[in-house]
Amino acid sequence: MFKKIENPAACEMQSVIHFLNAKNMKPAKIHPQLCDMYGEHAMSSSMVRRWARLFNEGRKNVHDDLCSGRLSVVNEDLVRAVEEKIRVNRQFTITSLSLHFPQISRSLLHEIVSDELRFRKLCARWMPKMLTEEHKLKRQASVLDFLTRYSEEGDNFLSRLVTGDEMWVSHATPELKQQSVEWRHTSSPTKTKFKQTTSTRKIMCTVFWDLCRVIQNKRRGMLSRGVVMIHDNTRPHTAAATQNLITTFGWEQFEHPPYSPDLAPSDFHLFLHLKSFLACRRFHDDKVKEAVTTCFASQVASFYDEGIQKLVQHYDKCLNNGGNYVEK
Repeated sequence: MFKKIENPAACEMQSVIHFLNAKNMKPAKIHPQLCDMYGEHAMSSSMVRRWARLFNEGRKNVHDDLCSGRLSVVNEDLVRAVEEKIRVNRQFTITSLSLHFPQISRSLLHEIVSDELRFRKLCARWMPKMLTEEHKLKRQASVLDFLTRYSEEGDNFLSRLVTGDEMWVSHATPELKQQSVEWRHTSSPTKTKFKQTTSTRKIMCTVFWDLCRVIQNKRRGMLSRGVVMIHDNTRPHTAAATQNLITTFGWEQFEHPPYSPDLAPSDFHLFLHLKSFLACRRFHDDKVKEAVTTCFASQVASFYDEGIQKLVQHYDKCLNNGGNYVEK
């Protein structure tokens, strides 16, 4: 076993990073090698990533830049100590973190967190349901069946797909959160927004769609090739009357796994656009029906084609994620 190098110069480790990075080695693999060679004196993983990024951007100099002023107090040991505290409690605030580092200012501590360590504060992503292992296995089985059919039949399989779903449409829909996002300076006046609720008056929107804007335009051709029906397993869809009717049509039903809106084109594509179209608008009586019809009729065929094509991407991601929910 080789002896670890003690008290290495920073430029020495940065030269090693430069060499290994030039050999296309990832920072995640470079850092363990530094630890094996330099032990406790090794550079932190965040600093390894930082230097690798600089070299990828074209930097040739392995020596630290000379800096002046208050940034001179920032050293590798301090950055490593801050990173260790963050990993203990990721819900920290700059105020709580500053209690552990009274020797530096809050603004400098913020620069270390955001610029040196490149941490960003992100919210947890809400999921429709906590999937059990059984749910994940069912999702993987359905995904594998779909992708197998697609690999065998290609776009001919997609052209046979018909999908449908239901959605409540209110007479008054508030503004979506994404629609209120603006580019603003930190010194700009704070913009206020009042909480709004959806109208209690609403109608049920039921829509079935495929690659074309209007299924009827090509129903004869679809019937000759066979329709593949994709819809979720809600009670109206699994009811005996519904199943018997679909059977009389001679349609093939593709199994849709439970609790899987991320694998339903109506949820992740069609209805998202509808919600955006109806946001900030109020309707009376049957005007809301006209608005929904106008929204769907105004879309070109490529819009629906895009929704079906996304289905392949979502199924592929689900399979690679081990049956977990697919990120947007």
